[in-house]
Parts: sequence; C-alpha cells; structure tokens
Amino acid sequence: MVRSPFAADAAPASDVFVMLGMLAEERGTDSAGLALLGGWPGLGGAAFGCGDGCRVLTGRGRFSAIWRPELLPELDRAPVALGHTRWATQGTPADPANAGPMAVRAAGDRGAAIVATHNGDIDAGDLRSRYAPPPASGTTDSEPVFQLLAGCADTSDVTGVLESLVGRAALAWVHRDRPTEVHLARAALSPLTVAVDTEQNIYWASNPRWFREAERHTRVRFATVVMLREGTYLKVGMERRPGRRDLPEVLATANFLPTARDSDIDDRVWTGFTAADEQCDRAGLRHRVVQRAGGTARVTSAA
Repeated sequence: MVRSPFAADAAPASDVFVMLGMLAEERGTDSAGLALLGGWPGLGGAAFGCGDGCRVLTGRGRFSAIWRPELLPELDRAPVALGHTRWATQGTPADPANAGPMAVRAAGDRGAAIVATHNGDIDAGDLRSRYAPPPASGTTDSEPVFQLLAGCADTSDVTGVLESLVGRAALAWVHRDRPTEVHLARAALSPLTVAVDTEQNIYWASNPRWFREAERHTRVRFATVVMLREGTYLKVGMERRPGRRDLPEVLATANFLPTARDSDIDDRVWTGFTAADEQCDRAGLRHRVVQRAGGTARVTSAA
C-alpha cells in the first residue's frame, strides 16, 4: 500500500492492508511478513534489519500469525507498507533469511538498499551465472533478483533485469533512500493486480477478487482495480511539485518482454481466482516460452 496523506482517516486503508495479508494466505502459508516504511517517527527498527524509518517483521507460518494488533499505530503512520505470504518453491521456510519482505543491498553498498517481495519461481542459477551478484544470505531464487534491482539507476536498468528473468515473477520493491516510491512489476505468469480507492490510496495484490472482498468487509471503496498484463513495470508514489497536492500517482511505466519456461504454466498460478478473472488473465498472456528444466508444477496449457 502507498498511503494517501490526505485521507480523512488512516484506519480504513490499514484494514484493507491487513485483510489483503489474510486473504493472501490462500497462495502460501510457509512464511509471511510485512514491512512498514517511510521515515515517520516511531518506525525505527534496526533490530529488524532495516534501520531508522523501516521495520520488517517476518516469520514462519501464516500472515495471520505474524500480524499483531499492537502494530496498528505504526501501520497507520506508515506512508508505505509491504506484505507477503510465501509458498516455498526454492529455499526452506525454516531459514528466516528466506522469508519476505527481504531487506537486500546491491553489490558494494553497506546498508539495505531495497525492501522487496517476490511471488513466483525463477531460474536463479542462470541469473547468478549471467550477473554474478554478491553472495546471498538465504537460499531463495528471490534474493539474487533483489540484489540486481537494488543496483538499478533508472527505468532501462530495471527493464533490463526484468527481461533477463526466466520463470514466474511478480515483484514489489522500495528503495531505502526513496521510501515513498514503490516499484511494481509483473513478469511471466505470476498475477499482479493494482487498485486505487476513492481516497487515492494505492494497493497491490495477486488476486482481483480480494479487493471485492475488501469492499464487502471494510469502509473502503475502490475507484479502479486493474490486473496488470505480463511485461508491465510501474513506479508509483508521491512526487513533490509546486502548486500541486502530493497525492500518490503513477510516476513511471514501461513494458518489457517476459520469459517463462515451458514447465511454468500451471493452474496454481490462478489459485483462488474466479473462473471469469482467470479466463480474462489467461486471454492476455504474452510471454515468450523457452524449453528449459525447472518450474515447480505440471503443465496444463500453453501460452
């Protein structure tokens, strides 16, 4: 979530964030976590691996087991919040370093450069052999992607990394020195939906149905809910300009060609989707396919 600073009440958006975390358990319960960012007073959290202005809390099991009601005051103050649930395709859930969100630095940097989440399963060995990122602290396929994204200086660098991924990926990340800007990307297959409510808070999640559930059970109403097409990169956040209110908005967008392995197409990509949402998303798939060992599932159709 990127929070609108002009919302009359912070509580409804916080309720949606927590509800999205609970609903996301249908896509993974091996581990879960959340990150609160933005530099507001009270968010110091060096013990959580991020330093002042950022708190990362992760653990094994469900999001509902990680979330604690006493975190609500900090969530209400945080301009940006990331949540994650994990199905452990690569990297044991027993290792805390494999849980997301992850605080990861680029090569040569001392502090945590980005805080990031990844849903999917990619060919990490190929990525490491091509780019030689620094040694990782965990054993997931996500960490080398984050190490590369942490070192990106502009949009062309980002899309270059995204085009090099082979496998399923939906990503969200925040640079520590620009904590009110969030980068969102959908590469091959792994779904990603972006929503904006009537108070101009911006949210993202895997399943568009979750936003319909949130409308039924919270006070929030959504102005737009859009499933991103494969090969879409967005930067959303607040840009200060004289004479204009600083509302969250799309700051940059780009398209790229995603790549999947021939073993990556699987019904579990659309776990929890309604038949109509799944059909709509399948109809718009546009990744290229390579024949390569890997993936985590049986083949049920072809892109």
